[in-house]
Amino acid sequence: MSVCPIDHTALQNAGRAAAMSNTGCPVSANAAAFDPFTGPYQVDPAASLRWSRDEEPVFFSPETGYWVVTRYEDVKAVFRDNILFSPSIALEKITPVSDEATATLAKYDYAMSRTMVNEDEPAHMPRRRVLMDPFTPKELVHHEPMVRRLTREYVDRFIETGRADLVDEMLWEVPLTVALHFLGVPEEDMDELRSYSIAHTVNTWGRPAPEEQVAVAEAVGKFWQYAGQVLEKMRKDPSGHGWMPFGIRMQKELPDVVTDSYLHSMMMAGIVAAHETTANASANAFRLLLENRSVWEEICADPSLIPNAVEECLRHSGSVAAWRRLVTADTTIGGIDIPEGSKLLIVTSSANHDERHFDNADDFDIRRENSSDHLTFGYGSHQCMGKNLARMEMQIFLEEFTKRLPHMELVPDQEFTYLPNTSFRGPDHVLVQWDPEKNPERTDPSILDNRQPVKIGEPSKTNISRTVTVDAITPAADGVVRVTLSDPSGKALPKWTPGSHIDIDLGDLSRQYSLCGDPNDLSTYEIAVLEEPESRGGSRYVHRTLEAGHTLKMRGPRNHFKLDPDAERYIFVAGGIGITPIIAMADHAKATGKDYEIHYCGRDRSTMALLDRLMADHGDRTTVHASSTGNRLDIPALLDVPVDGTQIYSCGPERLLTALDEASAHWLEDSLHVEHFTSNLAKLDPANEHAFEVELRDSGLTLQVAADQTVLDALRASNIDIQSDCEEGLCGSCEAPVLDGEVDHRDMVLTKTERAQNKSMMTCCSRACGTKISLAL
Repeated sequence: MSVCPIDHTALQNAGRAAAMSNTGCPVSANAAAFDPFTGPYQVDPAASLRWSRDEEPVFFSPETGYWVVTRYEDVKAVFRDNILFSPSIALEKITPVSDEATATLAKYDYAMSRTMVNEDEPAHMPRRRVLMDPFTPKELVHHEPMVRRLTREYVDRFIETGRADLVDEMLWEVPLTVALHFLGVPEEDMDELRSYSIAHTVNTWGRPAPEEQVAVAEAVGKFWQYAGQVLEKMRKDPSGHGWMPFGIRMQKELPDVVTDSYLHSMMMAGIVAAHETTANASANAFRLLLENRSVWEEICADPSLIPNAVEECLRHSGSVAAWRRLVTADTTIGGIDIPEGSKLLIVTSSANHDERHFDNADDFDIRRENSSDHLTFGYGSHQCMGKNLARMEMQIFLEEFTKRLPHMELVPDQEFTYLPNTSFRGPDHVLVQWDPEKNPERTDPSILDNRQPVKIGEPSKTNISRTVTVDAITPAADGVVRVTLSDPSGKALPKWTPGSHIDIDLGDLSRQYSLCGDPNDLSTYEIAVLEEPESRGGSRYVHRTLEAGHTLKMRGPRNHFKLDPDAERYIFVAGGIGITPIIAMADHAKATGKDYEIHYCGRDRSTMALLDRLMADHGDRTTVHASSTGNRLDIPALLDVPVDGTQIYSCGPERLLTALDEASAHWLEDSLHVEHFTSNLAKLDPANEHAFEVELRDSGLTLQVAADQTVLDALRASNIDIQSDCEEGLCGSCEAPVLDGEVDHRDMVLTKTERAQNKSMMTCCSRACGTKISLAL
């Protein structure tokens, strides 16, 4: 147990007094009882620290001698600053080693030094940049056939048996074999290296008993020695595939950056990093999915959900529970003063369950739109380089099992046990069973040929879909139909607010439609679709192909057209089919007792969708402007006099929105809120664009964006996670925080004020005005 580092006399304020134990020590009873090696933390790290997230998000643990950090923003802030919070202790043995164990390691010349995980600047980033290429998406695609082959071979071994331990019979072996192939280890050395891997985890992050330490040290020493022998073998011919041969080749070009000792340390650490974390993450995922049977059945029925299911598994039950950092100067975390020299245990598993960042964080939701915000892979300049190899493996594992063993289930009443340690987490065994007579391939061998595209990198929001049924298609006006959608199983659809839209896949197209029904009735959604004469195919599909009973893929809802709840009064202006978000807004204004008026513009009353309902519910507030009767809206007169507390909301064709923008120029900034039907984004023309640099401040990288390339493309090519969906500047999915440099905004999402503030950009379309911009990525 460590001595308390806190000055007791300095903590007499009421807030901290409430956390004090009966002895008067400012270390609370919960903090004093915290032990990451036993009890609740080993069972469920995130749940065991719920008290901390709610009451004491940064606390000192006398049991470990570490300050423990548990909230999302605090953990991310520590990751972000790798100078103030040094990673140098990340691989330090958390339990002091006996003299005898130390002597045992020395016998093998054990000299595990700095790796990508625990190296400080300025050495870290130059090495990371030199050695990054094998981890990029363009290189990882070459490993997919090998991962698929191994997965098929291992499942073939037990598919007819009806019972298996997924860990022992597949999930331990396949990721290790993939890791060894990725590193470039010769086949003949793989079996020997397999036997040593687990000892490194126990040695570094575990708490082996004194009598066990020598045996653990013996295995680690042999691991170190054998890794060196394999490395020397590779040096004789470094022309082959794999990260280590690549590193050897880079050493010849940059010997001061890629040193001998560094390669030896990375050889050993790389095996553990690429193996155990993926094996544990996969085991966690299968347990979690099979315990949530309805979710398992959903991904069996719709394998396009697998990429985001993987992200949610990594968030909810990731294999990396915590990391460690050393504080290099006096600082403050979460309002708590932390002195220089302090050691931090930053609990990523707790951060991943922080309600302040993830809604209903303890729920397992494979359609969660921010699942990939998880910190399981870390963040910033020390984010896991092999994250996308792990994603690939997990996606392929789930694809193989969901199509070949959809009827698989957990063996009832099994007890899940875990190797006691602070940082890595995965069940020792996952026992499953099934009836081989029901194996789908017995009656339909062709399923073995089905293949789901692997998503290398963070999944796009286009993958987060749900199936909906078309309940009805009814006329809403001449050339307009109202489409009613519901969940096929009768479940409630997601909550939405006025201004929300959904994305629907219509054949090979994806289109956005505003919701116009009742937000309080989640049994159905309603949209209205105008058949456009110059349709790109979406409206034509709805009017000529879609029928009641059909099923569709839907994403969302999302809302970038939100009502300002603080407004005293609203002016709603709808043009044509733009009435769909406006009518929901009017419903809300009426229900909340706000003052409002509606101006509905169209060619003729017969073509104006939802007019009957609008007049029935809002007739006393509505003025219809039908051009066929000469009753056009006089926009300059409408907005002639600015009215304090009034906000203007409009959806319609560009000429209407432009006229409103011009007429409201003398109103307060951002009094006008609009939603566009379509994007006017043109394909990049290199002749009219210029190349520029994007500095990724949190990652320590600088990327080149070519004249014919988007920022989003450059980020993906460099293994940087960022979501996207429409990629037309309409949906806001790919937004990134801007730190420096003026942005050429080309999206339809940000307001004038937001553009002027220059604090964010849509990476799918916006560019740098000058030669460089800096992003908080």
